[in-house]
Amino acid sequence: MFDFIMNPLYYAISFILKGWHTGLTAPAIGLDGDGGLSWALSIIGLTLIIRAALIPLFVKQIKSSRNMQLIQPKVKALQKKYGHDKEKLAQETMKLYKESGTNPFASCLPILLQMPIFFALFGVLRSAAKEQPKGVLSSEDARQFGEAQLGSVPLSGTLLGANGELATVALAAALVLLMTATTFLTQRQLMSKNMPADALSGPYAQQQKLLLYVLPLVFAVGGVAFPIGVLLYWSTSNAWTMGQQFYVIRNNPAPGTPAAAAKQQRDDAKAARHGVVPEATETTIVEEPAVDPKPAPRQQPKRQTRQQRKKKK
Repeated sequence: MFDFIMNPLYYAISFILKGWHTGLTAPAIGLDGDGGLSWALSIIGLTLIIRAALIPLFVKQIKSSRNMQLIQPKVKALQKKYGHDKEKLAQETMKLYKESGTNPFASCLPILLQMPIFFALFGVLRSAAKEQPKGVLSSEDARQFGEAQLGSVPLSGTLLGANGELATVALAAALVLLMTATTFLTQRQLMSKNMPADALSGPYAQQQKLLLYVLPLVFAVGGVAFPIGVLLYWSTSNAWTMGQQFYVIRNNPAPGTPAAAAKQQRDDAKAARHGVVPEATETTIVEEPAVDPKPAPRQQPKRQTRQQRKKKK
């Protein structure tokens, strides 16, 4: 049943892998088809294609995350108003999320969508190690992929199944540590640089702190059973995520965050180097007309005699 559900992904993953492998072993590049380097680079190529396809989702994730940060004062106001009524608080909070176009779980979407791909690659590699082709891989492709080695380390090898082979243990452990560290640093980068002070407390902050420590722990524990090829995929994907997030935070930070302050400083310094006065520092002095504090005395009409008044009549 599981293979039936995953079968479309097996075809998609194997098609991309075979395409990269065919290109890398073509005469123009000339890598060895039986060598582990051609298959390792094919896995990295697979990762790049998948991550490029997920860019629109990443943009949506960034927007949703920014909205979550900006509405934190409103969330806190709701907590003060409905703190005694949990059901009403949940209803009003979800209403606020809907009105602001915010999804509190958007930060998990890229990981959740990659998990089926992750398991599909795991299945293709595990079957290839048994010379059982999946998807579009032929029997010869499966044999090459299953027997592919980086040096003396098989791409299908795992840390748990290394059987004391030091090279496999060392590479698998290094990739597990890299996968764990990049997961932690990516989440830490988001919290330390692109979250305003108001967002560092409350339910959203608790969710981010949970992801900060739980995700690396999950990958560290599960990574010991992942094949080298799968660890290579996930480490490359994490490196992409960290670099992509660094670029977004640096060039388009959320308002009121340390990253926004750092960008403003860079922009001001760049403007100063070009002899431009930043708009924020320009001041316009408008001179108001002088006002005499004492009003001019009212001129009294000239007093006339009775005879003078009769003459005018």
